[in-house]
Amino acid sequence: MGQSQSEVNNEVALFQIQELYRKFASECPSGNLHLHEFKRIFGITSESSVEECAYMENLFRSFDTNQDNTIDFMEYVAALHLVLRGRLEDKIKWSFKVYDRDRNGCLDKHEVTNVIKIIHAVKTHENPSVSGGLSPDQICDRIFECLDKNNDGHISLEEFLEGAQKDKWVMEQLKLDVGPCGWFLGHQKK
Repeated sequence: MGQSQSEVNNEVALFQIQELYRKFASECPSGNLHLHEFKRIFGITSESSVEECAYMENLFRSFDTNQDNTIDFMEYVAALHLVLRGRLEDKIKWSFKVYDRDRNGCLDKHEVTNVIKIIHAVKTHENPSVSGGLSPDQICDRIFECLDKNNDGHISLEEFLEGAQKDKWVMEQLKLDVGPCGWFLGHQKK
């Protein structure tokens, strides 16, 4: 989410896709990827931060479309396609899915705050001045002021899509990735 159009149009070389498939096949000869294997592929270890672990768990859950606690090869390919080649609107919808932990089709403040805290911790670890002086709770409150148009205490997918595309600050706060192609390809080599 939040990618520039030029980044989305960057081609992923065939050898990179083949390497991703090889990595999946070697890590998951059964054809099903479990959470601990998913984390291992992307270099998440017991020494990784709590935020990195939580981020990977949210990603895993969002890619497990049939909710069987594994990612099969088709789910893996769909995830790769989304992250490496997907349209902005599709990435925003995927981001909504990551936020929507209870899968009820709307976001409450607890769900948004949970992911914002993870993103905030990762971003401030990389660049301490990135938060603009706002706490995760303050960021969440501001997001709800901007997106919750009917003031019902929930953000629908429609409100999320519209708000993320209209407001640059909101888009920046909701962004789940920074340069996903480079991150995804870089972490799969670990």
